[in-house]
Amino acid sequence: MNILVCLKQTFDTEERITIENGRISEDGVEFVINPYDEYAVEEAIRLKEKHGGEVTVITIGPERAEQALRTAMAMGADKGVIVDIEELEEEPDEHTIAKILAATIKEEDLAFDIILCGYMAVDDGSAQVGPRLAELLEIPHISTITKLDIDGNKVSVEKDVEGDVELIDSSLPILVTAQQGLNDPRYPSLPGIMKAKKKPLTRLELDDLDLDEEEIAAKTETIDVFLPPKKQAGKILQGDIKDQAKELVQLLRNEAKVI
Repeated sequence: MNILVCLKQTFDTEERITIENGRISEDGVEFVINPYDEYAVEEAIRLKEKHGGEVTVITIGPERAEQALRTAMAMGADKGVIVDIEELEEEPDEHTIAKILAATIKEEDLAFDIILCGYMAVDDGSAQVGPRLAELLEIPHISTITKLDIDGNKVSVEKDVEGDVELIDSSLPILVTAQQGLNDPRYPSLPGIMKAKKKPLTRLELDDLDLDEEEIAAKTETIDVFLPPKKQAGKILQGDIKDQAKELVQLLRNEAKVI
């Protein structure tokens, strides 16, 4: 089985985040594999262990993103592909990334039976890249899966739909996006880390792909990036329940301005 995983290197959300000039500052930031993509990597490795085959991990980003691929290979992926997009003059959006991923898969002639992506990236939360990529490759896709079974050419999944579960059957080739609960990602072992250093990694630039600037130009623009306001201290209402209800309505209308 040929398995592709698309992953992104993101900042560690457990660390302190600062904003400078409308952008997240990278000074002192620790970068990790996007947590949802870790589920995708783990599931890909489990598929390989069960069905045999090869796992290829792909990422798009600056040179530092190579570390995310090495981590995935230390977990058990077989090889990696990184596309350096530092030459892009404008910030890429989901359209740009999906276009570059599709072109990379075609340029490198990467055969696949299944593509796994994280449900979303924690740094933008759009949840668009996976479905966009599937549309460009003209294959079916199922998002936010929490269980995956493959029997021959048949694919059966459980899909999280915010408090409920859908059971869906499809067939290979397919793209799925991983939701929390799909699995528990393993930690890279020391032997795995050592082996990852010798596993093949292909480095590409945009000039290596059959794309023009207009084709991959972002369709959206980020106007501003800011941290949410600090949460104000709560208020405890006293007195008769009817008086509390009236006071609550006044607070919601005049202070919170939600009614």
